[in-house]
Amino acid sequence: MPHTLDSLQRSSSDSAQAPAAIGHSEGTLRRRTALAALAATAAGLVAPGAAWAQAASDRPLRLVLPVSAGSGVDGLARAFGPGLGKALGRGVVIENFPGAGGITGTSLIVKAPKDGSVLGMVSNNHVVNPSVYKNIPYDAVQDITPITVIGATPFVLVAHPSVAAKNVRELIALAKAQPGTLNYGSSGNGTILHLAAEMFVHEAQVDIKHIPYRGMGPLTADVLGGQIQMAFIAVAVAAPHVKAGTLKAIGLSSATRSPLLPELATIAEQGLPQYALDGWVAMVGPAGLPKAEAERVHQAVVSALAVPEIRDALLAQGYQLQATAPEPTAAFFRTEVARMARLVKQSGLKID
Repeated sequence: MPHTLDSLQRSSSDSAQAPAAIGHSEGTLRRRTALAALAATAAGLVAPGAAWAQAASDRPLRLVLPVSAGSGVDGLARAFGPGLGKALGRGVVIENFPGAGGITGTSLIVKAPKDGSVLGMVSNNHVVNPSVYKNIPYDAVQDITPITVIGATPFVLVAHPSVAAKNVRELIALAKAQPGTLNYGSSGNGTILHLAAEMFVHEAQVDIKHIPYRGMGPLTADVLGGQIQMAFIAVAVAAPHVKAGTLKAIGLSSATRSPLLPELATIAEQGLPQYALDGWVAMVGPAGLPKAEAERVHQAVVSALAVPEIRDALLAQGYQLQATAPEPTAAFFRTEVARMARLVKQSGLKID
């Protein structure tokens, strides 16, 4: 029968009252036996918690994506997931929960257990949403644990071949000569592609009409077909069309050029020096995720990105790999929330 704390205390008391004939060594042995039993009992009391932590690390990691299948974030996750799982020593199950600009899926991430069994992969929309939606059921900074920015990719300002401009300077001149007659499309109100264009409009001080779409697929199809005149789209999507001559590349959104279109100058190089915007993807957990767990996942990301097949697959998608550590990633999130708030205010955008 297992010992209880009460029975161990009585056993210790009985030993103290035993006849003097009991030798010193035997009394010491009893006390050591009692202490060992007490330690075993204490270990039994905490075992269920330890077992839960162990069970959490043994289960497959649920990687929640607040985006639809086939999106850029989804493509990165599926190229990256197997390597991450191998580095963590557990399986990775990718789950898509699109809707409300990413709010639906992110709500699941912030409510997840704080044991590392559920993590998320978010993009720029995470830091944009607080400024464009009135009611969000979480705080974009306080309710998450930023783990790492995996990588970033630039956008390309492309135009249909019928647009009489080959570069940023010519496009600005055309827009100023014909105010309100040009249009651009985006993947939806409040998306990063919408804000990329609004940032351009603000910096260039031009009047260009916005036409929102539902996703990059139909947006790209319509700029190719000439239904809209221009758009910002991901460099990996733009590059084949630019090389085929079916789209004009006007300028690159990032601060540096892209290996996928090395001859294309950045927008900053072409007369708007303050313009710089990338599409980034980061791993996050719920607030309260232990620092040791966040660092363990970060190191697994570093290991996964060192695998040549994974690295090459992500570079082919246009990503510049980063794998930032948790603390600078948290600082980056705070900076980006403030930056996007300023940009949204400039654009006057609001979504009910």
